[in-house]
Amino acid sequence: MRQTAIPFHFLRGGTSRGPYFNRADLPEDRETLARVLVAALGSGHKLNIDGIGGGAAVTTKVAMLSRSENNDADIDYFFAQVSVEDGLVDFKPTCGNILSGVGPAALEMGLIVPQGDTTRIRIRSVNTGALVEAVVATPDGAVEYEGSAQIDGVPGAAAPVFLNFMDVVGSATGKLLPTGNLRDVIDRIEVTCMDVAMPVVIARAADFGLTGHETAAELDENRDFYARMEPIRQEAGRRMGMGDVTKSVTPKFALLAPPRNGGTVTARYFMPWNCHPTMAVTGAQCLASAVLTPGTVAEGLFTPPEGQPALVLIEHPGGAIDVTVDYEAGADGFRLRSAGLLRTARLLARGEVFVPGSVWAGR
Repeated sequence: MRQTAIPFHFLRGGTSRGPYFNRADLPEDRETLARVLVAALGSGHKLNIDGIGGGAAVTTKVAMLSRSENNDADIDYFFAQVSVEDGLVDFKPTCGNILSGVGPAALEMGLIVPQGDTTRIRIRSVNTGALVEAVVATPDGAVEYEGSAQIDGVPGAAAPVFLNFMDVVGSATGKLLPTGNLRDVIDRIEVTCMDVAMPVVIARAADFGLTGHETAAELDENRDFYARMEPIRQEAGRRMGMGDVTKSVTPKFALLAPPRNGGTVTARYFMPWNCHPTMAVTGAQCLASAVLTPGTVAEGLFTPPEGQPALVLIEHPGGAIDVTVDYEAGADGFRLRSAGLLRTARLLARGEVFVPGSVWAGR
């Protein structure tokens, strides 16, 4: 049987990369779609040798785009996290780094028409319902990729992509604090379970006997930590109303520690079975919200940022990421208006990716 060709654009979005598809070019049903994505990325081998994945969780991500039928959005962004080795696809989470490439990809695909020197694109996350405005440089009616913006975790400089996140509180669970508590104790570890852009279980590194300044590689070699962390994450997922999360990449897990390089706080973010080499955009919003919410496990680890909106600088293994948070915090709790970040993206390739005809014969 002949192979099936599927058009795609291949972009780096923030500190992640992967194929960006037009949703109309893929199977409609999730079961077949999952098989297609596993075949395309080469999931099932640590090097993704039989696909276009990169052998790491940050390089086995997929974006699927379509024109939105929602009056508040221009583009629908459907995300999938493909596992490196297990042949699994998780459609529950979203990814803010891959989101950085959605605006440029939508323009490249002709789903959006450039509006001038900059194009504002309203994006709806299909996975979570969150709304994000992306501002993309489009001089002379084409996406500009070269520029002077730099983000830690990516070499060199590129044109900026500005992201403004709105309505991200309770993105997966419907609540800022899905357990109803600022702090929970699970297996003698105090955690804050918070849902802002991404549901995250947050703990202090010191409670695991860690400094919080270990490299990603050092943490990934520490299998005793993962053996202790994973049952806590699974129980937290249950308490957050997310059911059995054994095979789900959500909720994520994060460790916090005092900063060392002038930031607000230090964080290590887990995806969840390995440490992120830098920091997820969605995770950064959740951690920034935890920093600004009195009574969470973050309290006491930092000097509170001043000003409104507040700039929260999160140190991570590859440097730092800053989140500008417009919020209210009072006796009735924390209320997020919006969170803004600067990212970059670059188109790396485009063409057709092939999957076996036995996996999918095409539309």
